[in-house]
Amino acid sequence: MTDWFGRPVLRGAAVRLEPLSSSHVDALLAAADDASLFTWSSSQLTTRDDAAALVDESLRDPLRVPFVVIDGASGTVVGTTSLYAIDPRHRSLAIGYTWLSRSVQGTAINPDSKQLLLTHAFDVLGCVRVEWHVDERNTHSRRAVEKLGARLDGLLPKHRRRRDGSWRTTALYSMTDDDWPTVRRALAARVENTLSRS
Repeated sequence: MTDWFGRPVLRGAAVRLEPLSSSHVDALLAAADDASLFTWSSSQLTTRDDAAALVDESLRDPLRVPFVVIDGASGTVVGTTSLYAIDPRHRSLAIGYTWLSRSVQGTAINPDSKQLLLTHAFDVLGCVRVEWHVDERNTHSRRAVEKLGARLDGLLPKHRRRRDGSWRTTALYSMTDDDWPTVRRALAARVENTLSRS
C-alpha cells in the first residue's frame, strides 16, 4: 500500500529534497537572503526563533510532508517546499509553502524541484489531481505556476488570513494526471536547457 505521508529523499539533476527536521533551523535562516521572499507568506523569517517556529509549524501539520531544498552542486540548503492537504481517498494533494533563496532563483533548482514533487505525486502516489493555492496579488508565483502548465480553476475570496490580519483571495490552480505526460516532457526539457546554460 502506498504511503502518502512517507518522507522520502527526492534526488534530481540540480536539487535534492530532504525531509525537513529541527536540524535545518540554522540552514533555513541562512538561506533567507531577502526579506521580500516572505511578502506573501503568513510567516516571516528574520530570526532564529522565526526559523524554529516555521519548522515546528511545518512538522505539526498531519496532512503535510515538508522538505528542505538543497542545491545539488553545493550541498547548501536554499529553501523549503511541501506537499500538503494530502488526501489519499480522493488521490489529491497540494504543492506549496515554497520559498527559495534569491541567489538561486532563475536557475534549474525550482523547475527541478517541481519535477521531483510532481513525479512523486503522479507516478509514485498515484495522484489524479495536484493543486496550488496562491495569493491573488502574488503575480510572480502565479506566473511560475502557470509556466508549469497548471490551469487557473478560479478565485477563492477570504480563503486565508495574511500576516497583517487581512483576508486573502486565493488563486486556485490545478493539474491532473491527464495533463502530466505533457507537463513531464516540458519540465524535463526546461531543466535540461537551464542546466546547459549554467
